[in-house]
Amino acid sequence: MNTRGGQWADLAPRLISGGIAAGVGLGVMWLGGLSFHFLVAVISGIMVWEVARMVKAGEKSFLFGILAGAGHFLLTSFPIEYTLPLLFVPALLGVAQLDRHKVSFALFTSSIMIAGLGLVILRDNYGFLWVAWLALVVIASDVLGYFAGKMIGGPKFWPKVSPKKTWSGTLAGWLGAALVALVYIRMGHAGWALISVSVAMAIAGQLGDVAESALKRRSGVKDSSNILPGHGGMFDRFDAMLGASLFLLVMGRIIDFPPVAG
Repeated sequence: MNTRGGQWADLAPRLISGGIAAGVGLGVMWLGGLSFHFLVAVISGIMVWEVARMVKAGEKSFLFGILAGAGHFLLTSFPIEYTLPLLFVPALLGVAQLDRHKVSFALFTSSIMIAGLGLVILRDNYGFLWVAWLALVVIASDVLGYFAGKMIGGPKFWPKVSPKKTWSGTLAGWLGAALVALVYIRMGHAGWALISVSVAMAIAGQLGDVAESALKRRSGVKDSSNILPGHGGMFDRFDAMLGASLFLLVMGRIIDFPPVAG
């Protein structure tokens, strides 16, 4: 049985590494342009490397990561209509080179590349305000979900795939997303529809988290890597952002975004 201290043992390293990552990310998000493109490319490359490690790609893992990162930077730094095939280079190489888990690798690496593209499009087309909104929705959902899950507990969300996630944490994550939306609404940046959009974004992020948990369980690993103390790997930190960014690309074709104030 965990002690009180044991229950919160991962809090300090999570706060430190999360705070540093948030500070760097916030600064680069503010700058935008090629610096943001480069950051997204680096994160995408690391995540593809982590997926390759999880599916036991061995020595090829590093190569997959380098190609993904370089391809993503080229994709977002030149006219996109000419560079779109670069989205699927890691997936195609995985299908050709891997002995097993070909489908999982292709799906996850393609999702990572497309989600990164979605973040770049959001920053380039809508500015810092809205890429910050996406990040805040994901962070608020994660933070409130973490504390609610620890303090309230209760029925598990999907114990076979993600044993630590509870329904209390899931619902608290939706509340966190709604609170972020409320701040934007009160500041006059959007209409009330942003609450629904933000909650849907949080759900998409949670599904991204669950999808990564399923891959880790299938691969028999606890974390995607150990790059970020208290968080595991880059994929462990950005799995929810992946789901949210993918959903944003689809949502932008369905509704007017951002929802207008008034």
